[in-house]
Amino acid sequence: MTIDVATGIARILKQEGVEWVSTFPVCHVNNALGREGVPMVMMRDDRYAVALADAFSRINAGSKIGVCTFQGGVNAAGLQVAYAGMAQAFEDGSPVLCITDGVPIGATENSQFDVTSSLKSVSKWYGYLDKPERLPEFMRRAFTMLRSGRPGPVVLAIPDAGGQYDETADPYHPVKAWKSAPDPEDVTIAVELLLKAQNPLLYVGEGVIYANASAELKAFAELANTPVINTLKAKGAFPEDHPLFVGVRGDQVNQYLNKSDLILAVGSSLSPGRFSHGIPNAVSKTIIHCNVDELHINKAYPTAVALIGDARFTLQALVKELSDKTSGSGRDPGNVAQEVKSARDEAMGQYREAMASNDKPINPYRVYAGLMDVLDPHNSFVTHDSGNTRDQLSTVYDTLVPRAFLGWGNVSSLGFSLAATIAAKISFPQKNCIAVTGEAGLGYMMGNLEVPLRQKLGITIVHVSNGGFAGYGPGFWGDGHDPFTHKVLGYDEIDMSKVIGQMGYHTERVTEPSEVEPALNRALAANDTGQPAYIEFICSQYPIYGGWVGRS
Repeated sequence: MTIDVATGIARILKQEGVEWVSTFPVCHVNNALGREGVPMVMMRDDRYAVALADAFSRINAGSKIGVCTFQGGVNAAGLQVAYAGMAQAFEDGSPVLCITDGVPIGATENSQFDVTSSLKSVSKWYGYLDKPERLPEFMRRAFTMLRSGRPGPVVLAIPDAGGQYDETADPYHPVKAWKSAPDPEDVTIAVELLLKAQNPLLYVGEGVIYANASAELKAFAELANTPVINTLKAKGAFPEDHPLFVGVRGDQVNQYLNKSDLILAVGSSLSPGRFSHGIPNAVSKTIIHCNVDELHINKAYPTAVALIGDARFTLQALVKELSDKTSGSGRDPGNVAQEVKSARDEAMGQYREAMASNDKPINPYRVYAGLMDVLDPHNSFVTHDSGNTRDQLSTVYDTLVPRAFLGWGNVSSLGFSLAATIAAKISFPQKNCIAVTGEAGLGYMMGNLEVPLRQKLGITIVHVSNGGFAGYGPGFWGDGHDPFTHKVLGYDEIDMSKVIGQMGYHTERVTEPSEVEPALNRALAANDTGQPAYIEFICSQYPIYGGWVGRS
């Protein structure tokens, strides 16, 4: 049967289990998606179309793939806006499928902006559909890339959505994921090194979540009796109320990274970044690197042993080898758990004091304490925005299960928290879903606040309102590193609860610390009816949070 390319894409997406597509018009495949019954969630700009699909893939750890469409072709205005979203997905390793209009054959090289080169720079694979009959091949390749190996965005550029092909000539069949396991000899060497170490440390990355390996991680950590650090993106991969959990950031993390003589990194690239730890005195430590991508082995630090493979298979192999070598008893427990608790309690003391504060304006940590008190840690979703909400929340917010908290921030595009919370509510309608943002993040998301109303998604936006771009001005970093560009209209000049309330949100402005929990409960009650909520907490500027080790 002869069909057009756009219809073929829609039908293949349905075969692959894609339930909806995010978009900002115009893309030439959209009408076919509508005709074939594929729902579309329309965002208010192209970057947010990518962000919603990106967040959906992250929240589902790649078990479901987010798909987005945006304008491309000769008029690449939409693509240029979408580029920022793609850059974030690429840097953070999110398996999102981006479909755009390709530049028609014969129309290339006519613009200053090189579409092909730009998209290749932010994608795991870029496919330009040069013949309609190649669509099944390109879709197979796309989903293979999305489900196997290191996660990352894939781009399909469609120059002729109306091109015809025979869908029976190369029938499409859904693609499964393929995974690999590490070399058993390397596993043996790794365990031998672990047993010789005096102060081993587990450094856990997001790959554990994508591999659905949290249970295996917990089993290995307990058998190895080894302290655990989660990266920002891996919050919840290891339960943060566990006696072996050190933290994500802060003085205690600094202490353990410095004193370790062996670091076993699993599911992390170990690449230095603005929102990750360096490894102090790395040349004097033994580094065992468990990763799905050899690109990151021996990249930033010398690797003693590399275990290349899926994190779940790797941890299973490590558990078996360690159990066999110790007759099932594991490493000597010693005083590891007690030492971790002592270090954590000492480092967290100042934050726990702030979380109990009755100061006015409200201490932002008092708001975070309210969230932890009100939300069910097993049935809720919280994410931050760029800046202080990220830094403060990731220091103190206890995450007990994967994806109860979405940490992000290698590229760190402001406003992503809104897209993430929308994606979380679509994924898990029964969960309370919260975005915590500041002044700058709220400014970025304003145009897209209409989307949860239209989609009837009961999410809550928690605004830590402190009167300016607090990370960029005087009084926050000493004299301020950008004293001329920090001041905006603050809460004493604009009541944002009234502004956003006019859109149809449940809104409140909270000035009393005692009202933090009641206001959050009222917001969640509104969410239960399908109404989104916005709560403006009038807060102080409080520049205290855990640092990144090895970062200025």
